[in-house]
Amino acid sequence: MLMRTDPFRDLDRLTQQFFGTSGTWSRPSAMPMDAYRSGDEFVVAFDLPGVSPDAIELGVERNVLTVKAERRPVSSGGDVEMQVAERPLGVFSRQLFLGDTLDTERIAASYEAGVLTLRIPVAEQAKPRRIEIAQGDRGPKQIDA
Repeated sequence: MLMRTDPFRDLDRLTQQFFGTSGTWSRPSAMPMDAYRSGDEFVVAFDLPGVSPDAIELGVERNVLTVKAERRPVSSGGDVEMQVAERPLGVFSRQLFLGDTLDTERIAASYEAGVLTLRIPVAEQAKPRRIEIAQGDRGPKQIDA
């Protein structure tokens, strides 16, 4: 199970969207994401357009997954005068609190077309299993849990 408990980051993101940002090196907004369960794994997809794969850092400490990415300004030479700068630049960071039912030792990550996709398997002990029940003289009987 994925737990999302960062109301201040969401408030920050909404404030930035409402008031906008100014300047070339603006304060970055939160990276949008989708998260869903597919079979025996959770899939989390982060939108990171314009971010080089080598500018992405992933880390897990205890049950906290941290994603950091940096979008750097495009260097176009010394004779460039920016006319419009709406794309946020800088370091983006997001933390997800992962439930104990996820196997944080086997997280797989891929990056394609500006989307970082993480696949987090459900831990073996959290998967449904059959439990045997003994019935008097007839021996054990299996039922679905």
